[in-house]
Amino acid sequence: MIASVRGPVIDVALDHVVIDCAGVGYRVLVTPATASGLRRGAEATLLTTMIVREDSMTLYGFTEPDARALFTVLQTVTGVGPRLAMATLAVLEPDALRRALADSDTKTLTAVPGIGKRVADRLVVELRDKVEAPGTPGDTAVTAGAGSSVRDQVAEALVGLGFTAAPAEKAVTAVLADDAEADASVVLRRSLTLLGRS
Repeated sequence: MIASVRGPVIDVALDHVVIDCAGVGYRVLVTPATASGLRRGAEATLLTTMIVREDSMTLYGFTEPDARALFTVLQTVTGVGPRLAMATLAVLEPDALRRALADSDTKTLTAVPGIGKRVADRLVVELRDKVEAPGTPGDTAVTAGAGSSVRDQVAEALVGLGFTAAPAEKAVTAVLADDAEADASVVLRRSLTLLGRS
């Protein structure tokens, strides 16, 4: 596993750079923002993730550990491979991505080419609890906002799982009428039980 590369930059393109490491040029796929910060002939260090396929070995490079960690965790979601994970980081900075996941902001996520409503819903459901929201002085406000949108979060998740909007919202409303303080995972579980009966 190649975890990082360091050396002079030989070539810079929109989606990749080539870095000379002891006489070997490593082609590393990067976001346009990363590429714009590198100059031909200048020394550079990139943290990398190596993806090995049957017919290829590809390096993906990052300047920050946070971006590399998000690249890895994005790929744990069904339907998200390395190229789509890289496209996500090309469109959304790590803090913006964390905030979108924490706020269940599927509209922001669907701004990424290749991410439709269903994949955005899966990203939110599967990663919301794995990825911490960016630390800000308004952390308590973020938490309060998340609590107040449990209805929306769960309804969106149910639609992402293939249920139509009206029955999904009806089930969520029924669950919250019984227990207004329930968290999203409890509401989702109970809503699925109700939908399963109908």
